[in-house]
Parts: sequence; structure tokens; C-alpha cells
Amino acid sequence: MMKGTVVTAEEVAELFTRTDGAYVFARWARPIVPVIFGVDDATLAIIKGAIEAVVALAGHRMAATDPEQGANLMVFFCRAWRELDDVPDLDRLVPGLGRLVARLEAEGAHQYRHFRFEAGGAIRACIAFFKIEGEAADMPAETLALSLAAQAILLWSDAAFRDRSILARAGKAVILRPDIADLIRAAYDPVLPAAAGDASHALRLAARTG
Repeated sequence: MMKGTVVTAEEVAELFTRTDGAYVFARWARPIVPVIFGVDDATLAIIKGAIEAVVALAGHRMAATDPEQGANLMVFFCRAWRELDDVPDLDRLVPGLGRLVARLEAEGAHQYRHFRFEAGGAIRACIAFFKIEGEAADMPAETLALSLAAQAILLWSDAAFRDRSILARAGKAVILRPDIADLIRAAYDPVLPAAAGDASHALRLAARTG
């Protein structure tokens, strides 16, 4: 699809065009404050490190607390989707949680992200869920953490990485795909808007990559 780090406007548009045909782009405006549930201390450090690395790549900021929400990037790991029903007050953060859990079970999903937005359309919060079983349970923590961080830093299309991973292999190391890394950097150019709903925005993004 993409050669090297040269990205066309059409390829950019695909990454932010949802299955209903709408072009929807959003990035974070406020500093990111992560909190992770359901992992041991060693894995927690790896995940926070990956988030810090991707935030630095974007040229964005992290903080110790969000004055309105406490934390704004909440990540939950579970071994069965029904475990989410037992998390106190989670249904207040994710409306229709019961229906969502049933849908994730029916689809055999392994991950899901729920975004909340500022009045102007920028990302206000992200609640991410990961079900650790099967291939996901065997995935190295570093790989899982990098994928998690990269998919939370922007509002990608719901089909963006259905057929191709957001990651790539460089020798024995797993890294962000170079075109995706370039796109994340470009998306946080302060000249560009924090949210956009017109595909012409993809032209401006593509012009800043590579």
C-alpha cells in the first residue's frame, strides 16, 4: 500500500474514513494522563513507556492529572468481556456498556476503544479495552503496548488496521510502521486543526509526511 514513508492523500483519507463513508479526524488537545488496570507492575511500566514514546513522537504532552477527569486515557485488560460488567461506574464512562459487552462477545473481538470529545471535536478521553486470550495472550508486552499507544493517539477509522497492522518488524524489533509514525507527527502539526470532518484535510496531512 505505502512505499517507505511517502503517503498519498488517498492513503491518508482511507485511514480516517469510517465504514459509513464519513471522514473523521481528531487528535488530543489536552495533555494525556494514562491509567492502566488489570496488569502487573512490570507490564504497567512497559505500557506507560510506550504511551510516553508515542506522545513524544507526536510532539504532544503528558501530565500527572487531568483537572476535570483525573485520568483521560483509561486502559482495561480482561480475560473475558463480562468482567467489564463488574468494574464500578464504568457504565457511566461508556454508555450502553451492557450492549457493548454483548456485541464484543458476539463478534469475538479482542480490543475496543471508546472516545469522548471536546466541544470542538478534539479527543477529550479514550477508554480502551483489551481481552487477553489466544494470540493476544502470547503477544509480547512491548508489541501490545506500542499498538495500544499508537491507536489511542489519533481517532483512526474503524477499518484502518483491519487488513494491515499498525506495526512493522525491523530485524528482531517491532516498531511503528514508518508511514504511520510520519503521519502521527504530521497530525500534531500545530498549524493543522485538532479535528476535521472534510477529506480535503487529508491533502494537508499528506503534504507534511515523508
